[in-house]
Formats: sequence, C-alpha cells, structure tokens
Amino acid sequence: MSVAVTSFAIFAASQVGTPGPANMALMTTGARYGFRAALPFVAGVALGKQLVIWPVGFGLMELAEQAPWVFETLKYASAAYIIWLAWRVAHARLGAVDQAQAAPGFAAGLIVHPLNPKAWAMIVGGFTAFVAPGTPVIEATATIAAVLLGCQVLLHPLWTLAGEGIARTIAGTAMEPYLMWTLAAVTVASVLFVLFGGGT
Repeated sequence: MSVAVTSFAIFAASQVGTPGPANMALMTTGARYGFRAALPFVAGVALGKQLVIWPVGFGLMELAEQAPWVFETLKYASAAYIIWLAWRVAHARLGAVDQAQAAPGFAAGLIVHPLNPKAWAMIVGGFTAFVAPGTPVIEATATIAAVLLGCQVLLHPLWTLAGEGIARTIAGTAMEPYLMWTLAAVTVASVLFVLFGGGT
C-alpha cells in the first residue's frame, strides 16, 4: 500500500516538462521580462499546484461527482484567464519595461495551476494511476505533492530561461511582433487542446 514513486516521477516529469498553458505562460513571461524579474512568478506557479494537490488528495474529486458544474465552470475560467495572459503577451514588446508594465508577481503565478486544466488532469491521474488502494491519504498526498514540486523546481525555470534566451536574439528586430504573437497563439492552442482535445 504505497505510491509508485519512480513511475509517477517519470509521468510527472513528462507532464511538467512538456508544453502546456503553465509552461507557455512561463516562457512568455521570461521572454517579456527576463528570467530574474520572472522569478516571483515562477515561484508562484510552482507552489500554486499545491493548492490543487492537497484538496484533491483529501477528497475534492468526490465533490466533482456531486457538483460537476463546479469543475465545468473552472475549465472555462481557466481558459479565460490564460487567454487573457496570452493577449497581454501578444501586445507586449521586449524592450525596456516601465513601472506600468512590471512582471507578473508571485500572486499571479499562484493562480495559474488552479486555473489550469492540464494540472488538474495530471494530479487526478497521479492519484488514480499511481497510488495503491488503501494507501493513507496523508502519505499519498504528500508524495504526489513532493514529486510534482520537485519536477516543477527543476523544469519551470528552464521554460522561463528559454523565453529569455529567445528574447535576446529577437528583441528589437522585425521578428519581435511575430514572436510575441506566436507565443500567445501557442498558449491559447495549448489551452484549447487540453480543454477540447482530451490532452493532459
């Protein structure tokens, strides 16, 4: 009676490391504001998943069966929020940032995963596929939480650094608007794929 930690870690790394709404938000934030300025946002994104893991571990999915409209509403709220982030990115440019265009902070990052359908699917999949029946709730939840946080601490900054690296070569060139619109479009596409394409 335990969690299949190794198998779940492989699954988690594959999910956390691949494109999705959160990673695209991290990449675009890194591209727009630079890695250092984006760090509070990165920290918020990483810790925000814990706001989903613990309630799910302690029975939130039972509520989903009793009130499915709550989670249906959450899906569309998530889409609206992340598409709003994408809209900001599409109209941003990579030049000097003034006070009115400060990087999104910790609080903004904190709500990305609670409003991210990929995160919900990943977490529910973790509990249903990698936790043996009869495992104590606290053990299962703490293990899922620790493995996912470890993957995020390693992989989320890489997406942010990638955004900054791309920006260094593109900022101030004729390609800059196309980069920002492309990042925004991929962010929106990742949301729509998760919502309507059955992706995780």
